[in-house]
Amino acid sequence: MAKRRSPLSRVVRGLLWLIGGWLVLTLGAVLLLRWVAPPTSAFMLRDRGVAWWQHDQTFHFQHEWVAWANISSQAKLAVIASEDQKFAEHFGFDLESISAALEERRKGGRTRGASTLSQQVAKNLFLWPGQSWVRKGLEAWFTLLIESCWTKQRILEVYLNVAEFGKGVYGVGAASQSFFEKPAARLSAADAAMLAAVLPSPKRFRVTAASAYVRKRQQWILGQMRAIAKDPAIDALI
Repeated sequence: MAKRRSPLSRVVRGLLWLIGGWLVLTLGAVLLLRWVAPPTSAFMLRDRGVAWWQHDQTFHFQHEWVAWANISSQAKLAVIASEDQKFAEHFGFDLESISAALEERRKGGRTRGASTLSQQVAKNLFLWPGQSWVRKGLEAWFTLLIESCWTKQRILEVYLNVAEFGKGVYGVGAASQSFFEKPAARLSAADAAMLAAVLPSPKRFRVTAASAYVRKRQQWILGQMRAIAKDPAIDALI
C-alpha cells in the first residue's frame, strides 16, 4: 500500500512543480526570441489596451520589425551613447550606476536612471511599468536569461525594435518612417540622436517640434556618439 503524503509535502511538491514550470517557460520564451522576431511586447499590449479602454482616438499604433543589417549604425550608436555606454562591457547590470542611483536616493535627491539596455529589453518584452521589488526581481531574472542566451547584437536589435519613440510609435522602423519619412537604414547621426533624445520619456518628449531641452539633449548625444565611436568594443559591436 502506497504511503500517503502529508498535506505539507503535497504543497511543497506543488510549489516545486510551479517553480520548475516557470523556469522552463521563461527560459523557453527567451531562447525562442533569440531567433524569432517578437511580434509585440508587454508594453505595446498594455498601451494598446489602455487606448482601447479609454477610447483614445489619438492613439495610432505603428510598429515595423527591421532586421539588424537594415538598421543604420548611427541608430545603434545613438542608443548606446544615450542609454548605456557600458553596454559592450557589462553582463546586464551597470553596478556603478546602480550604486550611484541608490546613493542619490539615500540622500533624498532625484533618482537617476540606472537601467541597462538589457534590463530595458527585459522590461519592455515581458513586464510592466513600476518600481516594486517583485517587478525588479523579475526584471533581474529576465535580464540574466537574455544576457546568457542572446548576443549583444541581438539585444541591441530587439531593443531598437521594441523601444517607444512617441505615442503609439514603437521601434526604429516605424519611428524613422513616421518622423523622417525614410527607412531605418538611412538615418543620419542627427536623426538617430534626436530619436534617442526622447527615449527617457517618449510620451512627453517629441521628435517633431522638439523642445529646447530635447534639442540640447540631441547635441549632447551627438557628442557622446563621437566619443564612444572610438571604442574598439563599440565599433566591433555595431
